[in-house]
Amino acid sequence: ENISNFSLNITDCSQVVVPEEVFFTVAAAGILENLLVLIAVIRNKNLHLPMYFFICSLAISDMLGSLYKTLENIFIILCKVGYLTRRGDFEKKLDDAMDSMFILSLLGSIFSLLAIAADRYITIFYALRYHNIMTLRRALIILAIIWTFCAGSSIAIALFSHEVATVIPFTILFPLMMFFILCLYIHMFLLARSHAKKIASLPTSAVHQRTNMKGAITLTIFLGVFLCCWAPFVLHILLARFCPHNPYCACYMSIFHVNGTLIMCNAIIDPMIFAFRSPELRSTFKKMFCCAR
Repeated sequence: ENISNFSLNITDCSQVVVPEEVFFTVAAAGILENLLVLIAVIRNKNLHLPMYFFICSLAISDMLGSLYKTLENIFIILCKVGYLTRRGDFEKKLDDAMDSMFILSLLGSIFSLLAIAADRYITIFYALRYHNIMTLRRALIILAIIWTFCAGSSIAIALFSHEVATVIPFTILFPLMMFFILCLYIHMFLLARSHAKKIASLPTSAVHQRTNMKGAITLTIFLGVFLCCWAPFVLHILLARFCPHNPYCACYMSIFHVNGTLIMCNAIIDPMIFAFRSPELRSTFKKMFCCAR
């Protein structure tokens, strides 16, 4: 808040405020949609596969992001009406807990996308050995490692967020992981194109290849949506830490509420991608809503 007030004094850019009703509506929609994805995977035994478990991990990350913004806005409203103070010990601990939830959501999304990308890579290029390489047990172990690491990192970063040595690795991790996934995509599509030419004469293999490439395209859409929704907020964190008094940085930080809304929009868009591009999930959703036989 201090940075925002100072920013208004050194720039002509007015603070863009998103109504609290919009925050709560978008956040609630994101939580409900991702909860439906989790319920669908749990109910349909055909979806008890490593790929869908990784998708559930991404859904949990999206839910945490929406929940974080919801709690943050409730906290701000309570401060405005005088029920909470901004500098009390309880409020400081509450703020640290919410920061941990935000970081956990971001890290969980990044590593879940990385796990999905690796799973798609194995599916495309090691199709015959996929079920031996990516077993359900190994997928659960991978998820346990991911969330243990993310939980520990989120707590450490939230507690020492005032240290430059903490902020720099956190902000570097975002573009580094995105670059790694991008390289994996490029390698995946180049090899897939080469393989497609070799197996063009085999109808069944071609169908299998098209199915796997559809999964890779879905993952590409996930990544694009994730970058569009999270990158503006990560940039805000960088600017707030390293150039809070610069007029240009302050002008960008005036759209803080818009960047926060984008994070919650990511939680709404991801389940829509699941529903539209996965026949199994579409069928499960129909049975859940229409009680079809």
